[in-house]
Amino acid sequence: MRKFALTFLAVIIISAPLAVSAQRDWRERVAQTMPLMGHRNWILIVDSAYPLQASPGVETIETNASHLDVLRSVLGTINSSIHVRPLIYMDKELPFVADADAPGASAYRDQVQKILADYTIEALLHDRVISQIDETGKEFHVLVLKTTMTIPYSSVFIRLDCKYWSADAEKRMRQRMH
Repeated sequence: MRKFALTFLAVIIISAPLAVSAQRDWRERVAQTMPLMGHRNWILIVDSAYPLQASPGVETIETNASHLDVLRSVLGTINSSIHVRPLIYMDKELPFVADADAPGASAYRDQVQKILADYTIEALLHDRVISQIDETGKEFHVLVLKTTMTIPYSSVFIRLDCKYWSADAEKRMRQRMH
């Protein structure tokens, strides 16, 4: 029993710096990547069971951090950039996830709704979003930040768009070109 306790204590002592390192590393990676990212790039804040995608442009990082903390941090980084703004997508299935099947689902929906209150959220079927990310990852960079979230269909998918050029401005320019 004493040997087990010592081993357990050693594992905790050894793994604690790794958890701190993982949390620091994902924040650093977001900060390093943000100036390079532009419209058509994505940042995903996903639950712990989100699949590891094989498309060449998809980079996945385990954050060992709270889903909502990662979301707040990423939105802060995006909003403080001069060149991109977030377009928010969430799984269409989330409103139908019952607390009886996934304890905390209702509380999560309330919390994420407050964080995203200033954004328009588009709901898409989960399989459709994953397919879109897979296709995007063939040509563009996608940063996937895995969190400790254990509620299904809780992922927040952020497609970056140009902050200083709107869809309306693009449309007007295209009309002038004809």
